Amino acid sequence: MSIHPQYADAILAGTKRVEFRKRRLAPDVSTVVIYATQPVGRIVGTFEVLGHDVAAPDELWDRHSRHAGISAAGFCAYYAQKPAAVGILIGRVQPLTEPRLLTDLPGVIRPPQSFSYLSPLQATSVRAWSHRAPHHTETGLASQSSAIASLVERTLEVARAAADRLLRAV
Repeated sequence: MSIHPQYADAILAGTKRVEFRKRRLAPDVSTVVIYATQPVGRIVGTFEVLGHDVAAPDELWDRHSRHAGISAAGFCAYYAQKPAAVGILIGRVQPLTEPRLLTDLPGVIRPPQSFSYLSPLQATSVRAWSHRAPHHTETGLASQSSAIASLVERTLEVARAAADRLLRAV
């Protein structure tokens, strides 16, 4: 998935926990490869997909503005004249210890416009690059507490989004 560098950095830092798009990913996608667009021009990491939150743009913003990683003005401009918005809920993030050129993936010659699906060979390459342990800047008990709090908060967000979708469906 092509992501502007400032948003890719926010995802890797854990401050952006939802990626906004105009359409959903295929239902079987469980991992997204993060390609930071120019001037970085590198694959910088991956994240697990916890789910999709689809709603009117103002509803999606109300639910995710605290961890959107984008300004309200930028969000509104992105969804101008769009009746629906998609939030891809970000789970575990794994930065690559060494960012890779897109052309390091077999058969890739240019970045995707928004996103594209990897072939089995390409997915194997990315898995090989990321088999290192996740990079953590914190250590000890503080890191464990932070990780647990983050997991609890993300679980609650997913549960709230699911409950909202269920209520709209009834």
